[in-house]
Amino acid sequence: MEYTYYELLWLFLIYSVLGWGLGVAVAAVKRKAFYNTGVLSLPVCPVYGVTAVVDSIFLMELKDQPVFLFVGGMVLASFLTVVTGIVLEHIFHRRWRDYSEYRFGFGGYITLQHLLAFGVGAVFVLYAGNTLLLELVYVIPENLGRILLLVLCIVFCIDLSGVLAVVWKWRRYVNRVAGLTESMHMVSDSFGNAITRSIRRRLERNYPNLETGKILEAKAAEEKKEKTRFAEGCGFYKIVWLFLLGSFLGDLVETVFCRFSLGTWMSRSSVVYGPFSVVWGLACAMLTGFLYKYKDKSDRYLFFYGTVVGGTYEYLCSVFTELVFGASFWDYSKIPFNLAGRINLLYCFFWGIAAVVWLKGVYPFLSHWVEKIPRKIGPALTWMLIVLMSANMMISACALVRYTARQSGSEPQTQIGELLDEHFPDERMKRIYPKAKVVK
Repeated sequence: MEYTYYELLWLFLIYSVLGWGLGVAVAAVKRKAFYNTGVLSLPVCPVYGVTAVVDSIFLMELKDQPVFLFVGGMVLASFLTVVTGIVLEHIFHRRWRDYSEYRFGFGGYITLQHLLAFGVGAVFVLYAGNTLLLELVYVIPENLGRILLLVLCIVFCIDLSGVLAVVWKWRRYVNRVAGLTESMHMVSDSFGNAITRSIRRRLERNYPNLETGKILEAKAAEEKKEKTRFAEGCGFYKIVWLFLLGSFLGDLVETVFCRFSLGTWMSRSSVVYGPFSVVWGLACAMLTGFLYKYKDKSDRYLFFYGTVVGGTYEYLCSVFTELVFGASFWDYSKIPFNLAGRINLLYCFFWGIAAVVWLKGVYPFLSHWVEKIPRKIGPALTWMLIVLMSANMMISACALVRYTARQSGSEPQTQIGELLDEHFPDERMKRIYPKAKVVK
C-alpha cells in the first residue's frame, strides 16, 4: 500500500496527539499529577507522528514478516532518536534527556525500554493503527478534510515557531564565551510575555538538563578554543571534507571490488560528473558523526554499532532511491540472509568492519591531511566544493528522474526535460548506472 501526502499528514497529526496522550498518562501514573509533557503548547508530541510516518514509508514491505518488522521498528526509530540527540547536543552542548545511567543504551541517547516500545509501535502502526485511523479520516468529506488539515498544520507551525524562537534565543545565551551558565529565565525576561514564560517553564520541567544539567564541558571547550588549524576537531568543515573524500575513495574501492568479483570494470558513481559515490560519502560522514566520541572504544564495540548503523543506513538508502527516483541500484535477493533484497547479513558485517577500519585507521590519516589545508583558503575552498557537488547532485537527480520516466514512455513536458534527454540519453545513463533497475 502506498500512502498519499494527504493520508501521511493526517497520520502524523493523529499519532502526535495519541503519543502526547500516552506521555501524559505515563507521567500521571509515575508522578501522581497531570501536566503537559510535550514541548509545544498544543496537545501534540511530534516525535511520535514522525516515527509513525517513517515506519509507514520505510517498513511497509516488512508487514508480512512481523519479526523483521519489530526489529526494523526498533532500529529505525533508534536511528532517528540518536541522530536527533546528537544534533541537539551539538547545538546546545547539553543533552535534552540523558539515559547514561541505564544499561543496554547507546551513549545515553536511548534505552532498552525505548527500543522495545519502538518495535511494538511499528507492529501496531502497520498491522492495525493506520488502517483504523484512515477509515476514520475518510469519514470526513475530502474537501472539508483538506481545509481542516490545512488549518491544523498552520496552527501547528505557529506553535512550533514560538518554541523554536525561545530555544534559539536561549541557545545564543548558552553559546556566549563567558556565559555558559546563563539561564533560560533571561530569555523569557527579554521577550517579556506570558507565552514565552509558559514555554520556558514547560521546557525546564520536561527537560531539566537544559536548565540545571551538566554542560558537556569538553565539547564546549573544544568548540570555543581558538583554532590553530583549519577544520580542527570534528566540526562542519571536517565532516564536509570527509564526505567528499569518502565519496571518491568509496567509488574507487567499489569499482575495484566489482572488477575482481564480477570480472568487469563498471561505473559505481552516484553522480553524472566525476567518480563520486554519494552513498559512501554520506556513510563516512555519518559514521564519524555517530561514533567519533567513541573512537577510542574497543573494536568489538565499534564493530557492533557499525553493523547496526551501516545496515540501517543501506536499507534506508535503498528505499529512498526507489521512492524518489523509481530505480533500484542494488539487489541482494540472491545472497543468503537478505532482507527484501536491500541488505544482507554479510554486507552488514562489512559495515561493522568498515567502521573499525575507518575510525581506527583511515579517519586519523585523512583528518591529519585535511587540517594541513591553509586556514586562509580552507573555508572558501570548502564552500566552493559544496556548491559544485550540490549542483552535480541536483543535475544527477534530475537526470535519473527523467531516465526512469523515459522507460515508461513519458515524453518531456518542459525545455528542461528536453535538455536532459539530449545530454543524458539512455546509453549514457546505463553506462553511469549499470546496476540501476527501474521499479514501479
